[in-house]
Amino acid sequence: MLVYNITFHIDEDILQACLKFLKSEYIPQVTNSGFMHSPRMHRVLPYQEEADAQSYAVQFRVKNLDTLNYWIENEGRRISKQLADRFGQKVVGFATVLEEIDL
Repeated sequence: MLVYNITFHIDEDILQACLKFLKSEYIPQVTNSGFMHSPRMHRVLPYQEEADAQSYAVQFRVKNLDTLNYWIENEGRRISKQLADRFGQKVVGFATVLEEIDL
């Protein structure tokens, strides 16, 4: 099982609108296909307070790398474009893929 983590750095002036979009549109669209599941959202706590922006991490579980790559090609790019079209440069994101390790 993998965790697909997208961290968004969001300008303060659009923060509430962007969080609403992530919760009501972005996350439901991502999970709608069934490939991505168990969404979680976390606020990234800064080492030093930033007055002009905040960061949030959105995570989804996904079966394997092939499934993730298929989802990115067929759905992920379209959903990411919606976010960029709506908020432009005021939201910057980067993704990481985490592999779960049994303890």
